[in-house]
Amino acid sequence: MSIFEDRVDAGRQLGRRLADLRGQDIVVLGLPRGGVPVAAEVAAALDAPLDVIVVRKLGLPYQPELAMGAVGEGGARVLEDHVLAHARVSDAELQAVEDHERAVLESRVARFRKGRTRQDLTGRIAVIVDDGIATGSTARVACRIARKLGAARVILAVPVAPADTLRALTEPDELICLATPQQFSAVGYHYRDFSPTEDDEVVQLLDAAAKRLQNSPPASRTPAGTSMAAATEFDEEVEIPSRGVRLQGQLHLPVPSRAVVLFAHGSGSSRHSPRNRFVAGVLQQAGLGTLLLDLLTPAEERNRANVFDIELLARRLSSATAWLAGRPDTVSCSLGYFGASTGAGAALWAASEPTARIGAVVSRGGRPDLAGPRLSAVRAPTLLIVGSYDSGVLALNRKAKSMMRCPNQLAVVQGATHLFEEPGTLAAAAILARDWFVDYLLPTETKTPGATE
Repeated sequence: MSIFEDRVDAGRQLGRRLADLRGQDIVVLGLPRGGVPVAAEVAAALDAPLDVIVVRKLGLPYQPELAMGAVGEGGARVLEDHVLAHARVSDAELQAVEDHERAVLESRVARFRKGRTRQDLTGRIAVIVDDGIATGSTARVACRIARKLGAARVILAVPVAPADTLRALTEPDELICLATPQQFSAVGYHYRDFSPTEDDEVVQLLDAAAKRLQNSPPASRTPAGTSMAAATEFDEEVEIPSRGVRLQGQLHLPVPSRAVVLFAHGSGSSRHSPRNRFVAGVLQQAGLGTLLLDLLTPAEERNRANVFDIELLARRLSSATAWLAGRPDTVSCSLGYFGASTGAGAALWAASEPTARIGAVVSRGGRPDLAGPRLSAVRAPTLLIVGSYDSGVLALNRKAKSMMRCPNQLAVVQGATHLFEEPGTLAAAAILARDWFVDYLLPTETKTPGATE
């Protein structure tokens, strides 16, 4: 049964649970990769620095998903003796698995810490965060590493774990767990969205956390309870009225604000989409505001036909645009649309309206064909981003490009399929989107070249 919407939701809930730590000398340490999005939310809620402790599970040779132990930085290792005994793993088999995992571990340490100094834990409180615990092997190794690096106190904080595993953990000084379900099969079972976290997302979250602290000196840190916002930023859940319904959204604004990008999500997705949140983070680093919103209510989502009602979605997007134009802090902002999948069709439909004042549109893996004949009425400069392996959608985008009369480009991300799940491909799409919006919404900024067709 799902308890959390996604890792962002879990991190926010965990951050609220740990609010008493705010103002203390703490370092939040995420376990890559899935623990880092959770840890990023905790670090933001506590206004604390974010770092990683790189740990690798040692999976059984013939059943890799079952942990027989774990290894971590500095030579740390924990073995599950009962698993090894039951599985009859030989010393040679164990060594082969460990050699492989240590090679991966060292590679990730180099990638995550490139150009970034490791946070000094000496005499500080280490808050170790993962997206959940199953056997506890990686958590135990992480606690040992933190202690070895000089942490005065080690707190292990997770959204979900089996109660018997928590009882067996002796390494942390304190355990915080939001949920201990009686029926526990796997961590991902308790998330509605448990999409894989890529290395690029980990790096982006670490960079964003470093920037947050840089922009928020200790004397001007935000008060407790402020979520994901430094003193110079606004970040809140919002409700937007649209013809009798109220749309849920997440609005992030730099202060002062010059431009805001509205996100129109694809079919079966929401404002909690980890892919669109990743893209939004890249845009935010470039000084752009973002509004991630649900164009359908939960009740409407249950009717699959609504997902393809492009006119309805476009009307809701226009309502959100008008709402932004009526806010004192965004009334003078230039506005852009970012659409994914079916959301791209809605974004282009809304941008084609005669009264639309949209400065730029970006489509990622989009269905611009769903905007139909309205494509030729779009005036905003439009970038169509498609994966090279997404052949059907690529053909639709090429046809749509030929119908458009506005300034437009088609950018093909090599090696990407429809969801941009391949390593590095989502980051490539996010950079292309960032540069397009910076060019057209923040014209004084400098664009980094991207591959276009």
